[in-house]
Amino acid sequence: MKIKSIETFSNTFVSMVRVRTDDGAEGWGQISPYNADISATVMHRQVAPHALGRDANDIDALVDDIPEKEHKFPGSYLRRALAGLDTALWDLRGKLANKSVCELLGGQPRPFPVYASSMRRDITPEDEADRLVRLRDTHGYSAFKIRVGKECGHDEDEWPGRSDAIVPAVRRAVGDDVALLVDANSCYTPKKAIEVGAMLADNGVCHFEEPCPYWEFTWTAEVTRALEIPVAGGEQDNSLPLWRHMIATHVVNIVQPDVCYVGGFTRALRVAAMAKDAGLACVPHSANLSMVTVFSLHMMGAIENAGPYVEFSIEPTAYYPWQEGLFSPTLEVNDGKVQISDAPGWGVEISPTWLAASTHRVSELD
Repeated sequence: MKIKSIETFSNTFVSMVRVRTDDGAEGWGQISPYNADISATVMHRQVAPHALGRDANDIDALVDDIPEKEHKFPGSYLRRALAGLDTALWDLRGKLANKSVCELLGGQPRPFPVYASSMRRDITPEDEADRLVRLRDTHGYSAFKIRVGKECGHDEDEWPGRSDAIVPAVRRAVGDDVALLVDANSCYTPKKAIEVGAMLADNGVCHFEEPCPYWEFTWTAEVTRALEIPVAGGEQDNSLPLWRHMIATHVVNIVQPDVCYVGGFTRALRVAAMAKDAGLACVPHSANLSMVTVFSLHMMGAIENAGPYVEFSIEPTAYYPWQEGLFSPTLEVNDGKVQISDAPGWGVEISPTWLAASTHRVSELD
């Protein structure tokens, strides 16, 4: 079964990928969000030429061979494009087997716990606490993540005193029986991160994400060694050798590969397997309601070292309007959980309306 064509349907924010084989089978995947139109160009120029005519069942060989063929381009865009091919092939595999991707891996589709992930730093501690309480009472969330510090902030807060105020405010509002996670988005030096970590510990925080610039492995490792709170990270990292180093040296306690950033489902599974061998939990990064959250749910429903929840963005379409109308059925939270689909493949259908409004491009076998 050979890959006959690779299509992209793109806008600036997101690009869907359809792979068709010479016997008429097809699968859908997604390139990483943000500047997705650029990644789609990379797909047709640097990924598709190496994939057309290849065996659609041999996903592992494809995700190994293509980065080698393009070894002069070790950066993010190639991996973001590769994720579109890889995830489409997993969907194809599931449809041919009449199984969900979760089931292909030996997992069981089921309602899976999610944590309500806030993306906002432009919100006051009081308003953030109020909206998280409403979400807890409406959707049954039992875990929340909030933002501290300033993105790549060089030890600065979003505004003076915000982090010291928001953590206790949210803890008081949601209560002690709710898991509280925080994300610093590469804000701190080790000294400052350790100081902030002490405050987090006093407020029962159970997950301190990306405390230091993510590229400063030694800084993050210093914070991990100093704190009792589990330190999480890795969402930006797309190099498997760097992942191997991070895991072997326990730079973090919790690994967070992003299926779309790391180069696809296959490569994310490899990161999770490395982490399992090292005794580390895996909680993938899935900070928007595109297909990346669908991918993460299937992955977490099957891997042995899955953490307790999947990241689930609470930002509405008014905040991320590009998320609206991508696929159906939409992901719904009930009692703090989202159902992992038991339908074949990823279990979703890409919206024909969305596709009609996108920019279409195809690479085909001669």
